[in-house]
Amino acid sequence: MSVGATFKNTFGKVKTHLTSLDDQPLGRAALVIIIFLDLFILVSIFNGLDAHTRQLSSPDAYIPDTCREIVVKRQWNPTNRIENLSQLVISSSTGYYRGEDRKHVRHPVCVPYIDLVEQIKSDKALVGIFQERSRSDREAKELQRDIDALKGAYDTSLLETIATRQGSPAKVNATKEDFLKKTAELDTLKVKIAGLDQAIDNDGKVKLLWAKLQSLREQERQTLLSDLRTLNFWYPVKKLGMQMIFLLPLFIGFYCWNSASIKKNRGLQTLVSSHLLAISFIPILCKIVETVYDIIPKKLLRTLIDLLESLKLVAIWHYLIIAVAVVAALCLIYLFQKKLFSLEKIIERRIGRGECQNCGRHLPGRSPACPFCGFVQFTPCSRCSKPRHVYGTYCRECGALTKESAPAARHEAGTAG
Repeated sequence: MSVGATFKNTFGKVKTHLTSLDDQPLGRAALVIIIFLDLFILVSIFNGLDAHTRQLSSPDAYIPDTCREIVVKRQWNPTNRIENLSQLVISSSTGYYRGEDRKHVRHPVCVPYIDLVEQIKSDKALVGIFQERSRSDREAKELQRDIDALKGAYDTSLLETIATRQGSPAKVNATKEDFLKKTAELDTLKVKIAGLDQAIDNDGKVKLLWAKLQSLREQERQTLLSDLRTLNFWYPVKKLGMQMIFLLPLFIGFYCWNSASIKKNRGLQTLVSSHLLAISFIPILCKIVETVYDIIPKKLLRTLIDLLESLKLVAIWHYLIIAVAVVAALCLIYLFQKKLFSLEKIIERRIGRGECQNCGRHLPGRSPACPFCGFVQFTPCSRCSKPRHVYGTYCRECGALTKESAPAARHEAGTAG
């Protein structure tokens, strides 16, 4: 038996186990109940899978973004360190922080920085100072933009007045007054920001953070980068292993129950265990595909895109996407036209529904000929001489394979349908 036939036979048995009880098709009520059971079990499996997988420390949990910002991404110096810290404190204090993330082990390089930042974020008075500084800084930047615009307008008005002697001195004076007023407001804000910066610098926790940043060595940064690359590479594999520890016992248990039920001919247990077996297989397949995508295509595609961008050839990537889309469309057209909606499939459906094999209209009262197109539906079988469908693959009486065929007539039937 060929692989295709074996697969078709296996699929047929699985379908029978999923859709029938004691060799009888499931009724609508039973089908609704079993579908709700499937959905409930599937949701429960995915929820349990997520809770189980969270026990494994991800790269984001082991080396949090706060640590990456401090140690890897940014260069901290006395000029920008308050601004950098302000962004970390304000963004973290306004975001949602899951409690279970605190339970994960941190990278040794990250621990002192994260502890100090957490202490700063837990000081409400200090966080308030950071928030006030952020508001003042935004106002100062807006004022600076207004001042630059007023300065340009003032210079233009003044030049027009001098050149044409017809300009409006009042307009020039008003622009100048507005310019001076906003400049004074900006100076006041700068003094306020300087005071807030001084208050931040004088805080003991902030002083400890500045001292720790001063002692940061390049070796620590490189160690963190190396460990982060290793984590990103191996985490998908470890995650899949963690997921399989949860999923495989379920699948094996349902498989054993299903096998025993089939052997002992227990119809109800066979039905339920078959559905549970199918439902437990869905997340296994999904997680394997997800892991393969994370390890191979995702990393390769990112490397390919980076290479094309470095060579100024990123357009090639879009050409590839267009080519893949065209090939996929051609494959789908072939699948639908040649496999799902082929002439043989159409005729099979017509015979199964009691329709004319030629025009596809419904035959009233099992008519031997079509009252609409006149096509005779039956011809004598070469083995048993009893009537068989003209385009049927096998005789309906003796099951003999039809050797003679009428390609032209089949083409005509397909065209009519």
